[in-house]
Amino acid sequence: MNSKHIVWLFDLDNTLHNASHAIFPAINQNMNALIARVLASEQQPAHSEAVNAVRVHYWQRYGATLLGMIRHHAVRADDFLREAHRFDNLPQMIRAERGMARLMRRLPGRKILLTNAPHAYSRAVLRHLGLHKHFAEHVAIESMRVHGQWRPKPSKILMRQLMRRHRLSPARCVLIEDTLENLKSAKSLGLHTVWCKAYMPASTYRPGFVDVQVKSLNQLPKQLHRLR
Repeated sequence: MNSKHIVWLFDLDNTLHNASHAIFPAINQNMNALIARVLASEQQPAHSEAVNAVRVHYWQRYGATLLGMIRHHAVRADDFLREAHRFDNLPQMIRAERGMARLMRRLPGRKILLTNAPHAYSRAVLRHLGLHKHFAEHVAIESMRVHGQWRPKPSKILMRQLMRRHRLSPARCVLIEDTLENLKSAKSLGLHTVWCKAYMPASTYRPGFVDVQVKSLNQLPKQLHRLR
């Protein structure tokens, strides 16, 4: 694969920045508050254990808690995304590796952000990190609909649509993710895969559908030869 023709599909949370530090806990708290209100309005158990179970179950089943709330509780997507991503001071919550802008300049090829997060939030994080100008496209969850149905990662239908819409060849694309389910789905469609473990506990585990694993995104330039 000619390095100049690579198309990089970057995940956002826990890939380009450490969302587990403060942002994910805040999102989970926001989601729980919303889910509790919805469950209570339906006369269902709304204690903390029940709410956590609903949030995690929908995330595991659909790839995004949002989809479960839409399908089973008629929650409006815009309302859910707005409430889940309310932060008192988002910039103070962002943590990331140093040198990300320099890395983007060093990596040859086109770069696309592909995130199950909403557009306003992901745009704000990219701008704070100074990375927004390095991405040719920004695909957030609002754009992950196929024939009127929500299809966030790890949906293969979504990835096929993305390939067609942007006229991409899977063999030229590299998905960089922290989530193994998303990497597995992409690999089955012929994409190259990079498992970013920058914000994960140390581990030697590497599944067969992962082409390259990195502890730091700054290791990517030295791994290009393994993606050919």
